[in-house]
Amino acid sequence: MRLTMVGTGYVGLVTGVCFANTGNHVTCLDVDAGKIDKLNKGVCPIYEPGLTEMMAHNVAAKRLFFTTDKAQAYRDAEMIFICVGTPSDERGHTDLKYIHSAADDIADVLKSLGPKQQPKVIVMKSTVPVGTTLAVRDRIRARAGADIPFKVADNPEFLKEGAAIDDFMKPDRVVVGVEDDATGAAFKDLYDPFVRNGHPIFLMDVVSAEMVKYASNNFLATKISFINEMANLCEAYGADIGRVREGMCSDKRIGNAFLYPGLGYGGSCFPKDTLACIMMGETRGVPIPVSKAVHEANQRQRERFFGKLQEHFKNAGGLSGKTLAFWGIAFKPKTDDIREAPALTLIRKALGYGAIIRAFDPVANENARRELGPGPVILDDMYEAAKGADALVVCTDWDEFKSPDFARLAQIMRGRVVFDGRNLYRRNQLAERGFWYYSVGRAPARPA
Repeated sequence: MRLTMVGTGYVGLVTGVCFANTGNHVTCLDVDAGKIDKLNKGVCPIYEPGLTEMMAHNVAAKRLFFTTDKAQAYRDAEMIFICVGTPSDERGHTDLKYIHSAADDIADVLKSLGPKQQPKVIVMKSTVPVGTTLAVRDRIRARAGADIPFKVADNPEFLKEGAAIDDFMKPDRVVVGVEDDATGAAFKDLYDPFVRNGHPIFLMDVVSAEMVKYASNNFLATKISFINEMANLCEAYGADIGRVREGMCSDKRIGNAFLYPGLGYGGSCFPKDTLACIMMGETRGVPIPVSKAVHEANQRQRERFFGKLQEHFKNAGGLSGKTLAFWGIAFKPKTDDIREAPALTLIRKALGYGAIIRAFDPVANENARRELGPGPVILDDMYEAAKGADALVVCTDWDEFKSPDFARLAQIMRGRVVFDGRNLYRRNQLAERGFWYYSVGRAPARPA
């Protein structure tokens, strides 16, 4: 099948590469000529394990192409996947300008092809407020002309950054919203190579497909905020959230996914989609108190953890002049994505209190330097970041942070204090080595 991806961001590039890998002819379109030039030179603009290699393989096989030529990209496609960004403000209102721009460009090409063309399927892959896909259909129809044939569909993505290739190639489910059976049949053919593991393709109406994405992400965000709330209760009563989690997650009705205490969720999806649900409820007069509580609890979790730093240094002149080493800046491991990352919140607050920041992340350093500017020192070695630090703050659970050389840390750090926002270490493990140790949902440990 001949497919076009509109946008070469995270969703568009992963989707295009994976579709090409199963034999489809895929064109990835972007208005950013610099990005397209890099892609044509084999430079992947995002960090995602396995993506660069798969991209190169399919380019060499002449199944994957990158272009800025809108007319060519739309003219030759059977399906056009809109994968552009949908940024939102702090209240969850979504900016659809990139969606509208893509829709207008598609309409102009459809109009130029005339009414006798084979109907193309315009697929909304971006996460958009419920009702947007049908509104885009009406926008294209109004601009191209009522006699121009085309179909629309919504096909939400469920990709975890750091595991996107596996998620796409072996999905738990595929969700597609369509308006007619023929479009549904085309999607079944397209996705058949990916669901031979027996996992389902759900065909439904367009509006319900849009809602599946929001409901899924909102529920996962709820689980994260819930376990963090339980962790805070554990701290108040002297319980251990690790043991509590073991006991509750052994119940098969509960399971253990997304029930890890920490600094709260970040990234491009959970914060935005939770706020979008709140916004959609406000728009239609539907109270959304659970979603509001989830968002507020997530923001408080960062404040609560920062309070531990303040409390520890309260009798030592506060954070002003203290050197804090941060391990991990990306919002999660196996990605360079720092959007809504808890580390950014903590770093900025610490800078505001006069702290000196040294930080390290295995892949997100360049993004952090661009985002944070000259204030913090971003280093390319985890131990170099910890040198001379009064405290170490662990924000991301990268594998290389899980078994560090504590003896070396004790030698190079000025103070022996670890604030572990991901519960990577055992309490006695740090105390026996002479460290103060603070984590989430467990009592602090004093030096032995």
